[in-house]
Amino acid sequence: MSRLRYSTSDATSLESRTRSEHGFPDAEASLISVGAAKLSRASKLRDVLSYLGTKNPLPSPVGKDDVVWLMDNVAFRSSAGGPWQAEFVAATFSSKVSARFVDAVGDVADAVGLARGDAEEAVIEHRIVPFVMDILPGKQVKVNFEGTTLKLGPGGRNAISSDLKKVPGPPKGEGTRVIESRAEVPEGAMGILEMKTFFAEPEGWGVISDIDDTIKITQTSDPTGILRSTFVADPTPVAGMPELYAYLQTLVTKTAPWFYLSASPYNLYSFLREFRDAHYPHGQLILRDASWMTIPGLLSNLTLGTEQYKIDRINKVHRWLPRRRMILIGDSTQSDPEAYGEIYRQHKKWVKLILIRKVTDIAAIGTEEKNAPARFEKAFEGVPGDMWYVFEDPAECQEILHKVVSS
Repeated sequence: MSRLRYSTSDATSLESRTRSEHGFPDAEASLISVGAAKLSRASKLRDVLSYLGTKNPLPSPVGKDDVVWLMDNVAFRSSAGGPWQAEFVAATFSSKVSARFVDAVGDVADAVGLARGDAEEAVIEHRIVPFVMDILPGKQVKVNFEGTTLKLGPGGRNAISSDLKKVPGPPKGEGTRVIESRAEVPEGAMGILEMKTFFAEPEGWGVISDIDDTIKITQTSDPTGILRSTFVADPTPVAGMPELYAYLQTLVTKTAPWFYLSASPYNLYSFLREFRDAHYPHGQLILRDASWMTIPGLLSNLTLGTEQYKIDRINKVHRWLPRRRMILIGDSTQSDPEAYGEIYRQHKKWVKLILIRKVTDIAAIGTEEKNAPARFEKAFEGVPGDMWYVFEDPAECQEILHKVVSS
């Protein structure tokens, strides 16, 4: 392998050219009327205190008209017999849909080329709701976890809270690795009120997988494709990937934690959770909270700064499970090769295999250099040649995975 020096500017340059060649700035401008989700009305004091995030001394309880989302997570511990802990992520909204709802539906319909009144507008209306609900900063969500009440938050200005909490371990003698818990909310409150916690021991295998164009067709290099696959089309798995992941799970066993890492915003959590449950092994969805309450933000999240975002989130998983043996799976449309290469250079004993799906529809992905061998050589500089593999047919990977896990 030739030794070509790689820098993060390479991935940034690819992002910039893709955005320019495929008209992302114009597409985002056409959606600008959707705007950002507004803060729900609150007193001036509560509004100011929401800037303090978890240090807010006067959090608000969840009300009967609120919407709460609890996210599945993975519990971990530093040693066998040690205390368990897990990161809990929650979001809160107002159940009242914004007046911008009609404009938002119309903007997306126009962007994907639908005529007004088209039957597919009903699908858009359903999927766009999480983008147009007003957010509720400063809310404290309570979760009943095996009889223990955990207080989450309060959420910050983006209405998302993230808390590392100590938790009771899994029930003994039942062989279960998953506990279901539920939000403690007043009658009338809605949302994703139940969550699953997967318990992962310190050692063993683990899998980190990208979502968009790795396991789900998203067309991340085409703004119209992103909008259509998100708001109109049935969510479609990449051919062969469900079978590959089912096979991989038999190798790493059901005690292995899975992490699905996407640059998609948290608005898509419910949508992606249903997709995961329909086609792939259970695992924690790790999504992006930057610009998360705007539809233009959906496009920018998937095309700007994805390398550093993924490096940061994978490093967090490393802090949780530093003694696991990890398999990283991504694709060539975003900056997965660059991010995964950097993670290997930081944690050489942790990463055991990197698989990159080469997306071969050049018209869809933008510039041909995304699939050029020179790009992969740069991205994986310093990574042994037998530890990364670029594939087109997922079936190619079965023998590689078997060899790596068996050894």
